[in-house]
Amino acid sequence: MRLSEGVEWGLHCAAVLAFVPEGKGLPATKLAEYHGVPGAYLAKSLQSLSRARIVEALPGRNGGYRLARPADEITVLDVVEALDGAEPAFRCTEIRRRAPFKIPKSDFQIPCSIHTVMDRADAAWRAELRTVSIADILGMFVQHVSPETITKGAHWLEEALP
Repeated sequence: MRLSEGVEWGLHCAAVLAFVPEGKGLPATKLAEYHGVPGAYLAKSLQSLSRARIVEALPGRNGGYRLARPADEITVLDVVEALDGAEPAFRCTEIRRRAPFKIPKSDFQIPCSIHTVMDRADAAWRAELRTVSIADILGMFVQHVSPETITKGAHWLEEALP
């Protein structure tokens, strides 16, 4: 399975937006600048996150993006599905039915064992991502970066907010 780079961008943006104060928004251009990613592509990801009610766009002088819900109510799975869709990673096309010899239909009454294993793996992966919130990601971040980095990030955010 390969996730789009938009998922990485979306998760990082959600983490940064968790620090945006009430009533303010961070412009998409500032998010793109912070992460060093193309603004036009990031804007598409932000639009998808907005449609999924993960972020909201604020118009006007203090406009930009902010989280639509508290960080502890947004899961990693919410972001993944908003950007890459909720469809399973594996798509069974029933190639087992294409054998060069006749197979009785009764042999195909249950899903193929490969399909079953892949569905279980997909469910386990989604279940794990459902247990981790943006707030959890921030907690991990704070534990593994220096106070100097946190201070620099806070100063950047203060200057970037309109």
